[in-house]
This record gives sequence, structure tokens and C-alpha cells, in this order.
Amino acid sequence: MNSQFPSSLDLAHSRPSDKTSLALSSKNQAPKNQAPKSQMVAATVFRYANEAIIITDAENRVMDINPAFSELTGYALEDMAGHPLESFSILPLDDSNSVRLRQEELRLRDRSKGQVSYRNREGKIYPAMMSINRVRDTQGEVSHHVIILADLSAIPAHARHLNREVFFDSLTGLPNLQLLTQLIQESMQHAQDSGTPLAICSLDIDFFKNVNDRLGPAMGDVLLSTFSQRISHLLFGDDVLARVGGDEFVLLLHNGVENAFFEKLLQEIRKPLLVNGQFVNLTASIGVTLYPDDNAEGDVLLRHANQAMYRAKQRGRNTYHFFDPSHDRQLQVRFEQRQRFLEAIRNDELRLFYQPQVDMGSGRVVGVEALIRWQHPEEGLLSPAQFLPTIEATPLEVDLGEWVLEHAMRQLENWQERGIMLPVSVNISPAHLLIEDFSDRIARLLERHPKVLPAMLKLEVLETAAMHDIQAALATMARCQQLGVNFAIDDFGTGFSSLTHLRQLPVDLIKIDQSFVRDMLSDRDDMAIVESVIYMANRFQRPMLAEGVETLDHAKALMGLGCRLAQGYGIARPMSADLLPEWLQRWPKRSDWRALAREEVDSLT
Repeated sequence: MNSQFPSSLDLAHSRPSDKTSLALSSKNQAPKNQAPKSQMVAATVFRYANEAIIITDAENRVMDINPAFSELTGYALEDMAGHPLESFSILPLDDSNSVRLRQEELRLRDRSKGQVSYRNREGKIYPAMMSINRVRDTQGEVSHHVIILADLSAIPAHARHLNREVFFDSLTGLPNLQLLTQLIQESMQHAQDSGTPLAICSLDIDFFKNVNDRLGPAMGDVLLSTFSQRISHLLFGDDVLARVGGDEFVLLLHNGVENAFFEKLLQEIRKPLLVNGQFVNLTASIGVTLYPDDNAEGDVLLRHANQAMYRAKQRGRNTYHFFDPSHDRQLQVRFEQRQRFLEAIRNDELRLFYQPQVDMGSGRVVGVEALIRWQHPEEGLLSPAQFLPTIEATPLEVDLGEWVLEHAMRQLENWQERGIMLPVSVNISPAHLLIEDFSDRIARLLERHPKVLPAMLKLEVLETAAMHDIQAALATMARCQQLGVNFAIDDFGTGFSSLTHLRQLPVDLIKIDQSFVRDMLSDRDDMAIVESVIYMANRFQRPMLAEGVETLDHAKALMGLGCRLAQGYGIARPMSADLLPEWLQRWPKRSDWRALAREEVDSLT
């Protein structure tokens, strides 16, 4: 074996502009005190590398092969020495025009990579990806070539007797997901040994389904094959392109981890592809994670690259996005919090508290609002603000809503047996209200609790929920009202209030948001909003209820504006269900509120 040649890894990781590393490719060009050591290292790597490596001279005649190549193909050095590679059917898989362009590309650049087929000693033909690295001497003349069959070399020795279709995509000849998992592990080890970063990139063609539907499956396959060839030509050395399914590709890059590489990659992808006589324009979204900065296992690295790719799509597609490990840790914490909340539902750790609603003019209690709390075994009683943001816009909102509805109905049954006939208002999230079968779920809920009149259940929906999809909201609310269930608009005034929406929405109660009520006595703007909401509600003959009533002064001002119904700390704080009967007995004895009711009666007479 000619130990004067550098290892394939040395060449694959040196840039054309890296004169120092290229100079090591010749025995006489290395510093004298380093030459023996570099030769020994090169010889060791060449001999024990997993990659199949061929050394050819300036005319591309075989000079040396390593044991991995012999094991892969069955050829020994004496079979190949002095012969051109074409004698052993290592040929590009492209048409003649592509071959000509490839040859021209190789003439202009010292690195090339493309799909080939090769025939082993038994005459069987297999696909491969061949990297060609041209090495020049100090005068710039071609000294020799280092050729690597990188994709095939990744198959472990114990598996090389298996059918290679297990490891390669049948359409493109690229490594598939099964082989990719092995390649990632080897690339991670190489990154550790060399001290160079590894980029794991998830690449997905934008809107490929639309293109495939337009062209048809057959041309779509040709497009994917052509696309993969274009990407392959942009890679260096032992960089890897794999197809993991559909229009999804993965790149393992040891040499191109700078922003400039990804910008060039996207630029090349945007160039029209000629497929069966017609040009097709594509863009792609790329997600990148860098190892060892992202110090995770191989399958996790792939997941992180996918997450970054989806982020690139969210940013508008036709771009790339780097995975942020710190952001992922935040996502992981949030995921764990959501899982813990799901356990809270299953473990019956949630509690319903109830806040009374009264008619300030008569002092009569007209209902209660059910409010969620979490009796955490370690952290104690948690308010909604401590956990609801975690589950916002997730399926857990629906799970929580279903739990609240069921337990509110059970509580209604319990109070009814004790002679307490008070409607219960339940907050419904936008995601819950707008699910397709919401009204069917309400119907089944009422069937499970036939002793409770449907009118005893009142559903409070956010104004913004109704505005999100007004037609769907109207249809759902109408079906529920046919069942006898009433609706209230919660936090009115904080969304996109308009006379049109107020006229359209089939609601039985409008709740004025506490953020306006609380400061209405000291803030002119809040007072103006409260006055406007009350005026509109009265004009449309809709009952209204003010939240956040904390003092008698609030109550008097609201009643003066025409709002009689209220709830808030001035009346009662939310309480557990077993405390409500006692509160109901004490409420009529509150002298301050009784005096307010008498003032209302006196003003009417």
C-alpha cells in the first residue's frame, strides 16, 4: 500500500483554500519533523476506515484501494492496479448530457459528488454515492485523486452481506432512514474525534404535494430524483444526503455549517429544474442543528432538526432556521408541565370554586360562576393564572372544559337535593366551543344528568372566541340553545365589540370585564367603556353583569348607569362548594348591601 497518500478524512475536511492541509498530501511537501508521523496516521486511517477508498493517479488509473473497498466489491489491488475505474463499471447514473456537465464541473473544481453504479466481482450492480477529491501539488498540477464510496461504506461489516435495498431509497439511491441512523452515529463520533462541528439538516420541499398533484406521481418521482442529484452535487467529501420519506431529506454536513452554505443551497434549489421537457420551480425549508453544541443523542438531533425546519416553514418557507437548544429546553419544560396537568385531571387534583352573582337592586342571589383551582399535592392551592397559560391552545383546554362541565353538573345535582336552586356558569375556551361536536357533547352531558334542568347550566364564552369564527360559533350556540342551555359573553369590551356582533350573537347575558369595572371610579376611559357597554346592552335589551365589583361605591355607580347584576370580592370571594350554603345564610344579613337594596326601592317609589 502506498502510505504516502493522506487519509480520506484529511482530504474530505480540507477546503480548496486550505494550502496547509493540502500540502500534507505529498511525502516530500510535509515538514521533515512531521512527515513520518503524518504518513503513519494517513496509512492507519486509510487501512482501517469504514469508507471504501480508491486512490487514482492524475489520469484516474487505480493506484491503491483500502480493505473496506475490497470487502465491499470483492476486488483485490492486483485486480485493479493500473486500470481506469471505468473498467470496473463505476459509472454515473445520469444521461450523457449530465455526465458531460459532471466532467466539466470536475475540471473546474477539485471536489465532486454524485450518484454512480458499480458492479462487484460477482457481477451484481448496486447504487452508490461517489465523492472525488482531486489533490494538487505545490505547482498546482494534479497529483492524484482520492475517491470515496461514502454511502456504501456506512454499512457495518456484519451487515454487508445483506440486500442493500434495506439501506437505500429505491427511487433516488440515497441512504434511507435506517442507514441514516447509523450514519448519524458515525458522523457524531467523527465530529468528536476531529473537533469539528456536525450539522444535521432537515430539508423539506415547500408545497410539494401541490406540485406532485399537478405533475402526476410519475413525473413527481422524476422530479424528486432530479432534485436529489442537484443537492448531491453541492456536497463535499463525506457529507451525506439521505431521503427519509416523500419530499423529506436529511443532510449530514461536516464541511458546510456556515450561513453562506445554506444561502447558496437555497439559491440552487430555487433554480428551475428541467423535468421531462418542462421547467419546475421549487423552494425548500431547512432546519439545522449543530453537534456538539446541541449535545443530544442521534434520534433527538434529528427531531431537533425537524423542529427547526417547521420553524422555517412558519417563518414563510424558502429559508433556513437554526435550532436553539435553550428554546428547546423551554419547550421541554412546558411539555412536562402539560403532562403534569394531565395527571392532575386523572388524579382528581382539580377543584371547582364558586363565586356568587347577585341582583344589587333586590339583594337576591341569581347564580354562581364555577372557577377552576388546582390542589397541588406539593405546591398547595394554585390559581388559574398559575397553570392555565401552560395549556392554552392545546387539546388540554378541551379536556379541562369537559372535566369542569361534568363536575359542575354533579354539583348542581347535589345542591338541588339540598334545596339550593342556583344556575352555574361555566367558562368555555375558544378551542372547546369550536370543536365540531361540541353541541353533541352538551347533549350527552344533559342525558347523564336528567334531574338537572338545562337552563341551570350557563356557558360563558369569550367575546374573542366568537369572533374567531363567527359563523361556526353562531351555529354551535344555536344548537345548544335548542337544548335549553343559555350563553353569556364573558369579558365583553376586550375583544372586537361591534353593534353587528352584539346583534348577531344569541346570548342571554353580557358580562362587563372586571379590568374596566375595577378602575372605573378613578379612570375616565374605563368609565366611558363601561357606560358604552351598558348603553349598547340596554339598547339591544340584553341583561348585563359587571365583574370585579369590590366596593359599594362600584355598586352604586353601576346601578346608576343601569346595570343591576354583579359579582366580585365586594360581594364574595370564590369559595368551595361546601361553604356556599353557609354563605347563602349570611348574605341576607349583610347590612351594607341591604341598605343599598333599600335605596334602590326608595328611588323607584
